[in-house]
Amino acid sequence: MARIFGTDGVRGLANRDVTPELALGLGVAAARVLAAHRGDLEGSGSSPSHRARAVVGRDGRASGEFLSAALAAGLASAGVDVVDLGVLPTPAIAYLTAVRDADLGVVVSASHNPMADNGIKFLSRGGHKLPDDLEDEIAGLLGADWERPVGPAVGRLSRDSGRSGEEYVEHLLDTVDTSLDGLRIALDCANGAASEVGPRALRDAGADVVVVNASPDGRNINEKCGSTHPEQLQATVVASGADLGFAFDGDADRCLAVDASGNLVDGDQIMGLMARTLHRSDRLARNTLVVTVMSNLGLLQAMRAEGIAVEQTAVGDRYVLERMRAGGYSLGGEQSGHIILSDHATTGDGTLTALQVAALVAREGPLAELASFVRRLPQVLINVSGVDRTRAQSDPTLSAAVAAAAADLGDAGRVLLRPSGTEPLVRVMVEADTAARATDTAERLATVVKEQLSL
Repeated sequence: MARIFGTDGVRGLANRDVTPELALGLGVAAARVLAAHRGDLEGSGSSPSHRARAVVGRDGRASGEFLSAALAAGLASAGVDVVDLGVLPTPAIAYLTAVRDADLGVVVSASHNPMADNGIKFLSRGGHKLPDDLEDEIAGLLGADWERPVGPAVGRLSRDSGRSGEEYVEHLLDTVDTSLDGLRIALDCANGAASEVGPRALRDAGADVVVVNASPDGRNINEKCGSTHPEQLQATVVASGADLGFAFDGDADRCLAVDASGNLVDGDQIMGLMARTLHRSDRLARNTLVVTVMSNLGLLQAMRAEGIAVEQTAVGDRYVLERMRAGGYSLGGEQSGHIILSDHATTGDGTLTALQVAALVAREGPLAELASFVRRLPQVLINVSGVDRTRAQSDPTLSAAVAAAAADLGDAGRVLLRPSGTEPLVRVMVEADTAARATDTAERLATVVKEQLSL
């Protein structure tokens, strides 16, 4: 059977792939796995002597209402007390999982996906995403027979007091010691989960905030806005005379920036300027930045010039975080805007990132100047479909073509082949010193992929 958990939980078309029946079953299965591992997840804080507790939150999609209700019902039916946090960003739910001493956190969200999708991801004690083996254990218990608790052994459901958003904002403000007074910041909330807490955090830090796409109605999340569609933010920054801007995604674990001229500053550039700042103040743990293999070669070159080590992982913020935790590193992320500052958060946090970058601008000057030392090389990505992805790394003709292209580019570029994990598709990524060279190399390799691997 195909693995139902991807790199960011279970995700798919709501009410078709991700159904209330599945949510109910996942709640039951997660509670049973939790019971089997009490005390093992995130240290000794969890004890079998107290009733298991979970917090459940969601983004603003209409389908999140019935999916979170089904999840809570499944957890409670298996003996877990559940607190419904309502609509909050993923990083807020992770933070509250930790500070509320919950045994489990659950997020109902499809992040940057279109409104029709939804997803479910679990957080262990302490607010970290579950490792693959525990997700597989949950999946393995779906539909299995079990002995239901009865009487006082069933769990209870309650709603949050309403202070969770304020508590999260207070935590964020404690991470910055620079006032944002005098800064005008444009903010695109993607009609998502940070539509209230995002603007509040920046305003409470002292900024004059111009907000767009912060009116969620259950249907408009990520709709031509936010980090996947930053064009409106870019125009807003210029039209409003803002010093900079930020774009979140639906669950606000991503953040992209825009400089005063309306130019996009992506996750690689944000990580680069943060790494340099932390390095120069001796606060970058083990002097290392953790990124994925998709980060631009320009970032790697900039870090090398600054004397900062870089470790690379597979694509997915969960793999970045796993490497960070294993190595004791404090900064990592993805080009897409997942930035993990482990001194303050257990996940990517868009609002936290925005506050940190804005504070840096307030102290040191315009974002365009700060980010300019990361020179992004032209990057071309071609998706080749209808191919046998399983042979992408073993076909000798293709391997020879990749090796020849890499040798031709030398230190001025990079070649990467990435088979899809689920589709008959191979991604060809090429970076080079010029756009024309990157395009030509990528197209030639894509042709070889199609010729050699066609189904």
